[in-house]
Amino acid sequence: MFEAPSIIIGLEIGTSKVCAVVGELNPDGSGLNIVGLGQARSRGVRKGEIVDAPAVEEDVRHAIVEAEQMADVEIRSVYLGVSGGHIRGFNNRGVHPVVSADREITEEDVQDVIKNAKAINLPAENSVLHAIRQHFLVDGQDSITNPVGMLGARLEVDVHVVHGHFNRLQNAIRVVKGMQLEVDEVVFNGLASSLAVLSNEHKELGALVIDIGGGTTDYAVYADGVIKHTGVLAVGGDHISNDLAYGLKVPLGRAEQLKLEYGAAFADEGSPGQVITHTNEHGLPLKSFNLEHLRRIMSLRIEEIFQLVGQDVEQAGLLDYLRAGVFLCGGAARVPQIASLAERVFQLPVCLGKTNSISGLKSALDQPEFATAIGLVKFGSFKARKREAKPSWALGLKGALSRWLPKT
Repeated sequence: MFEAPSIIIGLEIGTSKVCAVVGELNPDGSGLNIVGLGQARSRGVRKGEIVDAPAVEEDVRHAIVEAEQMADVEIRSVYLGVSGGHIRGFNNRGVHPVVSADREITEEDVQDVIKNAKAINLPAENSVLHAIRQHFLVDGQDSITNPVGMLGARLEVDVHVVHGHFNRLQNAIRVVKGMQLEVDEVVFNGLASSLAVLSNEHKELGALVIDIGGGTTDYAVYADGVIKHTGVLAVGGDHISNDLAYGLKVPLGRAEQLKLEYGAAFADEGSPGQVITHTNEHGLPLKSFNLEHLRRIMSLRIEEIFQLVGQDVEQAGLLDYLRAGVFLCGGAARVPQIASLAERVFQLPVCLGKTNSISGLKSALDQPEFATAIGLVKFGSFKARKREAKPSWALGLKGALSRWLPKT
């Protein structure tokens, strides 16, 4: 059995699946190895949010037990991924006058300007999930990563703030704590996915990560090495199935099956006039469908998702900064030809996101639907390596969570 301090668990409670990934830090802290994976079909989540807590608890328990058995560990705490249409992200700037006689910027000045950047007027029911440091400015000079020791009269810092509805975030935390598990930290799924699939070079060049799950589409934009924008659409793979059920006049379960067996993001040249006959569980012919019609329904919904993301990124003024292109992950990234459709919408290079700088279970690392849970483990590995010193890219997450978690 592995030593507890070297083990990190990421838990994603998604709309279509619950996934627990176990990662082990190398003894020297230099690398991360995925050693366990557990998953269960999700039954109590809709559009990324819990609607049936007892069902979710049962599904989480199944995923946790499976991960424990595979990794030969006892899981006591998790990094918990969250999503939902209530989650929002925006950029904010904090300002602090340097008051020392010699105008040398100290660590105290840095902490004060960060504190000012986090003094945000949010709706009373909302709480800050992340305040991620971008760059400092000293007397108008920007792109400074560490201002300590510099001379200046005015210190500023830009941060990206992710926030959400307190009670709706709390629902997931309460389910996990009800199973006698601790929540190390709560992490936005879009941030976790981007940590899993982007290299430092991608972040510098500028990249958009789109994670299309069952009930939500989470996305994050990086440029100049830092996160610039995040968002959530309450639309995902389940909506494609719903469209098929309505358009083909079949039950939802059968629509899901048709999507998996015959679906594609384009109605290509080979499909016009092609008819597929779907059978029931007894093997008897049930109904015939036009393949072109099926794929056109899927194509329209997927294209709409990309267009909505693209419009939001364009409004943020970031579309021209995506020199590394677009990275797709999540279960819907498995849809054939989806990258080609995304290229047509964004007019940018598009690829399926692959986990980077991580080793271990190939069955997990090569699957786009596990990007979020693997990213949660990677987030935890960053925190573990910097346990003694505050991370340079994420501020106050523990403080924010301490207000939420029930006292035990």
